[in-house]
Amino acid sequence: MKPDAIIELLDSVKQGTLAVDDALELLRQLPFQDIGCAQVDHHRQLRQGMPEMIFGEGKTVEQVTAIIAAMLDRGGNILATRLDKDKAGHVMKMFPAACYHAEARCLTLEQQPPVPRGKGTILVISAGTSDIPVASEALVTAQFLGNQVEHVYDVGVAGLHRLLARSEQLAAAAVIIVVAGMEGALPSVVGGLVDKPVIAVPTSVGYGASFGGIAALLGMLNSCASGVTVVNIDNGFGAACAASLMNRM
Repeated sequence: MKPDAIIELLDSVKQGTLAVDDALELLRQLPFQDIGCAQVDHHRQLRQGMPEMIFGEGKTVEQVTAIIAAMLDRGGNILATRLDKDKAGHVMKMFPAACYHAEARCLTLEQQPPVPRGKGTILVISAGTSDIPVASEALVTAQFLGNQVEHVYDVGVAGLHRLLARSEQLAAAAVIIVVAGMEGALPSVVGGLVDKPVIAVPTSVGYGASFGGIAALLGMLNSCASGVTVVNIDNGFGAACAASLMNRM
């Protein structure tokens, strides 16, 4: 439940249009709602400034739809990540207004436009085309959280002139998310060019010695560019949440 919904509820009690017992029942379920397969955290918007979002991988269609229904009933917007096309198709039969972002493997359903919260632009950069799915997850998440977002794809260190050609975008961004696999060198390069937060996202893209993203992760953790922040392998969602909080400061 959002702060303005709480204010509306209290005002309804004050004006006499909502009975105290009815208001108490609504408030009783405010912190969380037990729907059997999940404890839906309706209070998260008040605590963190962003609603609970659904990690779709590992959940059944029935579980995902039950969580979505509970959240929609409270007037919230929906972001479900890591949904493959088949699972998303089943979910959209239940909720035709939903939008599936195939590249990002995310599903969104907005009952009202996201409230603009960011003070600047979040720039999402991918080192290679193969890194775009993770970059897209970051982009969709950041937009869902009320940020203005731009992207620059396929500007990895194998052709550094491609990145340098975007120097104006780098300079204009408030927060930069850099997504890279292989050896994970791109965040260090970006971190050495800008005076703003850089969030590095290692991906599982690469040949055998990349060890499913561990090589990129270790490379980013050992960055010689001061202040580069690193999230987990393939975690575009987590990078976008962190960038969104930074962009509100």
